[in-house]
Amino acid sequence: MSNAQQFDVVVIGAGPGGYIAAIRAAQLGFKVACIDEWVNAKGGPAPGGTCTNVGCIPSKALLQSSEHYEHAGHAFAEHGITVSDLKMDVGQMIKRKDTVVKQNNDGILFLFKKNKVSFFHGRGSFTGSGANGYTIAVTGAKEETLEAKQVIIATGSNARQLPGAEFDEKLILSNTGALAIDAVPAKLGVIGAGVIGLEMGSVWRRLGAQVTVLEGLPVFLGAVDEQIAKEAQKLFTKQGLAIHLGCKIGAISKGKNDVTVEYTDAKGEAQKAVFDKLIVSIGRTPNTNGLGVDKVGLKLDERGFIVVDDDCKTNLPGVWAVGDVVRGPMLAHKAEEEGVAVAERIAGQHGHTNFNTIPWVIYTSPEIAWVGQTEQQLKASGRAYKAGTFPFLANGRARALGDTNGMVKFLADATTDEILGVHIIGPMASELISEAVVAMEFKASSEDIARICHAHPSLSEATKEAALAVDKRTLNF
Repeated sequence: MSNAQQFDVVVIGAGPGGYIAAIRAAQLGFKVACIDEWVNAKGGPAPGGTCTNVGCIPSKALLQSSEHYEHAGHAFAEHGITVSDLKMDVGQMIKRKDTVVKQNNDGILFLFKKNKVSFFHGRGSFTGSGANGYTIAVTGAKEETLEAKQVIIATGSNARQLPGAEFDEKLILSNTGALAIDAVPAKLGVIGAGVIGLEMGSVWRRLGAQVTVLEGLPVFLGAVDEQIAKEAQKLFTKQGLAIHLGCKIGAISKGKNDVTVEYTDAKGEAQKAVFDKLIVSIGRTPNTNGLGVDKVGLKLDERGFIVVDDDCKTNLPGVWAVGDVVRGPMLAHKAEEEGVAVAERIAGQHGHTNFNTIPWVIYTSPEIAWVGQTEQQLKASGRAYKAGTFPFLANGRARALGDTNGMVKFLADATTDEILGVHIIGPMASELISEAVVAMEFKASSEDIARICHAHPSLSEATKEAALAVDKRTLNF
């Protein structure tokens, strides 16, 4: 007889995909366990995964702090507010960030208790399978053995390293080290002009660092609508980010207190730059470290992702995988939606995740957010479309905020007027994009948005006006 603790569902990983899957499964009446190995500064559990601990949440905390500092130094005077002897206490900024992270960690532990999810602090790994389902060992402060017929893998991803430039989190930083810099570096290098690189570059640029971004691709933000990306590049450059495209990175060497990067620029000329700190943000790799995939025959693809079908089923009966460790966008909210859908499928329901209406956000200033197809994608597919744009410069609320950069852009089918994509660069784009997501889920037309009453004055009026622009009938521009 097995000494293993029996559960209906075991979730490995308590990031956004894992903890949400565990809670939803518990709500559906299953006996659920969730295993997670993240450790806080005091050695205790820190559920929430990369997102909560070294990703989405702490980066937003630092972005907020640095934005306050920049406003105090540059924007307050226009409002009649005088600030003298302005200083930045980086230690306090990091302390506040850590507090925000801990509040989220504690919130997840509270939700586990509330929903009667058994939490195990340690690393979960498959050790075999049998009549009672899969056996999972928990290795940590306390060794445990769990058994369940249904297992959800939500082990997330790790920062990709450059060969020969491994992370030491002191001079060469992943997202983890970038969120824990204890003093403003005079010169900061960023390899990769993606979400993490731009957000972290923005934080330290606002605080006084000279930031250089080296991007391998010949275009800026290639996944973003081209018109929006060009506007973003113009605004970021104006702010002081030095963005170099088409760079081929060569040797990276560490000194005692600096890092030298040799690279070839877009013209093919050899360049060398010396930085106090170097952030490397060139993507992420699926995390299956120590999962014991070989013990049960779990199938991985050539890039290391767990192979799943459209329903997140793996090649093993009763084993599912969600989030960054499987195909699709590496986004916390995508992981959450898959976690809910899998829990509901286990319960015999019809969980659903629509990849076409997953919003994307870059939390720079201005923010960038989009959902659906870009103009270049529509052109490539040959689909006939109409476009409409509206600038925040003509929006009353944006003027009152003193934040008039950017625009809202609608793309709609030329014949049916169905919304195919919405792209925003400007204030609170992360919040404004939700209206577009709802509209696209309901197969709305641009005219539907154009005819809905929006509060005045509000930033959302720019969304209405961009929808009106599809039919060339804007009212305020």
